[in-house]
Amino acid sequence: MTWPMHDAGSTTPDEGPEPGSDDTDQSQRGRHAVPDPLPPIDGPMPGGGPSPAETTLPLALTWPAPPPGPSRPHRGPSPGPPGSPRAPGAPGSPADWRRVPRTTGYPPPDTRQPRFTPTPYRPEYRPDRPARPPGAPRPTPAHRSSLVRSGAGMAVGTLVSRGTGFLRTLVLVLAVGTGSLGNAYNNANTLPNTVYYLMLGGIFTSVVVPLLVRAARRDPDRGEAYAQRMFALGTLALLAVTVLATLLASPLVRLYAPTIDGPPNSPLGAEHHLMVLWAYFFIPQIFFYGMSSLIGAILNTRGRFAAPMWTPVINNLVVIVIGGLYMVAVGTHKTPSNISAFGVQLLGIGTTLGVVAQTVALFPSLRAAGFRWRPTLGFRRDEVSEMGRMAGWMSVYVITQWAGNLIVQILANRASADQNGYSAYSIAWQLFQLPYAIVGISVITALLPRMSEHASARRYSLVRDDFSIGVRLASVIVVPTSIYLAVLGGPMAEFLFGHVSTTPADARYIGEVFGLFSLGLVPYMLTQLQLRVFYSFQDSRTAAFVGLLTMVASIAAALIAASVLPGRHQVAGLAVAYGFANLVGTIAGWALLLGRVGSLDGWAIARSLTRMHVATVPGLVFALAVMAGAGHIAHNPGAVYGLVVTVVGGGGAFGLYALCARSLRVAEFGFLMKTMAARFGGQSGRH
Repeated sequence: MTWPMHDAGSTTPDEGPEPGSDDTDQSQRGRHAVPDPLPPIDGPMPGGGPSPAETTLPLALTWPAPPPGPSRPHRGPSPGPPGSPRAPGAPGSPADWRRVPRTTGYPPPDTRQPRFTPTPYRPEYRPDRPARPPGAPRPTPAHRSSLVRSGAGMAVGTLVSRGTGFLRTLVLVLAVGTGSLGNAYNNANTLPNTVYYLMLGGIFTSVVVPLLVRAARRDPDRGEAYAQRMFALGTLALLAVTVLATLLASPLVRLYAPTIDGPPNSPLGAEHHLMVLWAYFFIPQIFFYGMSSLIGAILNTRGRFAAPMWTPVINNLVVIVIGGLYMVAVGTHKTPSNISAFGVQLLGIGTTLGVVAQTVALFPSLRAAGFRWRPTLGFRRDEVSEMGRMAGWMSVYVITQWAGNLIVQILANRASADQNGYSAYSIAWQLFQLPYAIVGISVITALLPRMSEHASARRYSLVRDDFSIGVRLASVIVVPTSIYLAVLGGPMAEFLFGHVSTTPADARYIGEVFGLFSLGLVPYMLTQLQLRVFYSFQDSRTAAFVGLLTMVASIAAALIAASVLPGRHQVAGLAVAYGFANLVGTIAGWALLLGRVGSLDGWAIARSLTRMHVATVPGLVFALAVMAGAGHIAHNPGAVYGLVVTVVGGGGAFGLYALCARSLRVAEFGFLMKTMAARFGGQSGRH
């Protein structure tokens, strides 16, 4: 594969038509003659976490516009008079911050330069409104206010969704525990997520939205008939996959948990039977997960983004209520051998009912967007070919992620016949996703349109700057979180989960696995950011290669951990293997990106990461001291010990990190704090 080489400092785009317009010369786009698929979700979530239909935008970050430095010529308008926001030394602009792309203040585009609309989504969709005639002015910022309101709704909705998702996990751990009953529940509830993701989920998320957007631009009816055909095809495909997977429930259980089986009267036989029984209840979720993704794609193309962010909250609330009813009506400390038929049905029907409610709640928004489904098919040959080209390399990426998760789930089930098995792994993995979801995905979501704009104009120095500032802004929270959770994960889990059906010792093990997962937060975040750079260049092939390499490293490291470590520590070894695989993906992605953009601003990233890690040292020492002192006062492991260490040790550690970050002049920390103050303090948001 030969990369087109360009000077990393060049910011001059080629002449040509507007990217994405109908008159784009297809010969110049080569194999990317169709819009490149969007990045998929990060993989199937073990244990039935937030649905595959959920995307994340926790914070609406305003990107900084630091003052022009002496090392680079100024490419925009004049800095302005002294005291203006763009003047050197303006308040709130870090003196040592390198230049990054501005969001405003660019000169009017030259007639030879392509114009780029950062997002292809329409703020509103009205079938009776005629298309904007060629040459008509684009909507002004005032006309895009609906998008701003939708962004705020997404941010709040995602935060609430993540919060209720954590409560859902907490209630389920208290209800079914982490022993054989919890393993049966989590293994069975993982099946719909993984089967959906393998067969349709990643493709739905990655391909449907670009196809609908292209049809809306291309067709005289603004894509209405195409959306009708896509909705019908998706519904039929989901129904077929769901029926087939339900019929294969027993073989699927044997595939994912081959070591959990035995005579009917044995503990393993009872666990296997219960797993198959719950699989029949849970696998129909595939259809409703897929419908949520399909409806969400149509809503996104019509400028309605908030509803898909809020509906997972309904799912979480339903499962929380079901878990509470189970503890009251059935009891706790149950096993697959003595759980009542009512308890099995309550958890089975109630869990699936949450997914159904999440899907049904989207239909009012679909009607409000003007979509009335009229079942029809009749895809043209070129449309089918377009789907196949877009789904090709993305399917490779999806399959590699699924294969890696399958091997890990088999090894986790083999690690322990009772405690510290797959339940510990899946719960720890869900906790590991929280800090990344709160910070990392927010930065990624804000970066992708900007990087796509700069990549389409071949402004590779700006792509590099986007990547650099994205890494540093996300790392200012991810770095201390990674280090402190690695130490405090065990006590925190004792406080949260060490009750009812879960002993403090078992809860501590979940926290230790979570802590080992957390050590890999930074390479995990870097890998995801690098993949988005490839997507901005419309290069899903290289992203698939990185995914394949990561899968190979993950499987190899997991097999080594399973063969070297004793059974009670194998799940912890799998968490380390996951971090190692992401580190391999980071190194490979970095090398491949260097060949594309020439530079990734490595020295600036390294300096910032070094300062951030140094700033964590006093807080780390303080947390260890609190753990040692609390061990002499409270019983360890125990809920009181976990509470003291989490509140005092964790709170003090993050407080010391904030002080040290300011002392070490971590510019990204100052910017993030001002952004947070503006967002939640009602300020204007200008920095």
